[in-house]
Amino acid sequence: MIFKALVLGDIVGRPGREVVEKQLSAFVQQEGIHFTVANGENASGGSGITPEVAEKLFACGLDVITTGDHVWKKKEVIQLLESEPRIIRPANYSPMALGRGWTVVESRCGIPVGVINLLGRVFMQPMDCPFRAVDEVLKEVSKKTKIIIVDMHAEATSEKIAMGWYLDGRVSAVVGTHTHVQTADERILPNGTAYITDLGMTGPYKSVLGRDINRVLKAIITQMPTRFEVAEKDVRMSGAVITVDSSTGKALEVKRLVVHEDH
Repeated sequence: MIFKALVLGDIVGRPGREVVEKQLSAFVQQEGIHFTVANGENASGGSGITPEVAEKLFACGLDVITTGDHVWKKKEVIQLLESEPRIIRPANYSPMALGRGWTVVESRCGIPVGVINLLGRVFMQPMDCPFRAVDEVLKEVSKKTKIIIVDMHAEATSEKIAMGWYLDGRVSAVVGTHTHVQTADERILPNGTAYITDLGMTGPYKSVLGRDINRVLKAIITQMPTRFEVAEKDVRMSGAVITVDSSTGKALEVKRLVVHEDH
């Protein structure tokens, strides 16, 4: 069976949530999407995620929400990570951290899909090795499904690319998040893994990475602490559509996606 997964880049604040609410369902129907994943670590006020926001995103049609280095910004998320298998935090946090770093969820067509969340270490806070962590996770996930999507939430493009090559042939897709800027390097690696360095941002593009331009400029120019508000205009839903052979778990195609709010 030809299987289609939609993966969305970082959802930023209310504008990001609203474009998902407006556009996701229609896009899923139009394109025959079987499974949807989005990074939601900035979905609540631009930093973190709450149970209420997660519930609304699931109601819009998301099947799994991944996170990243801002996952702990809202204290309410701790209970959510413990109780809701459809939202995960990076697998290379300490083994003592609450929550789970991977999940397997049934798709719309009944095929199970594994989703793994990883966090980069280059230019990021100290973290366990994502390469060793994913090796351990794959021992379990690969027993349950052949379709596996990895969200590599990282700053450095080199680290994301390295993970793509490291997992080539072992997962269906490695997609990057965190930088909020969509890259034009989508491809199928030699052993059948779809790869893109960053999915881009689902949020307001008249901004600096989703934040109010004037606030960011003030902080940069004055070097004084400034509260960064979420911007409001030119809202887009960004990500990629990945086509997979469900019998092998190998990717057949990857296409970048940008959908404008009023498209």
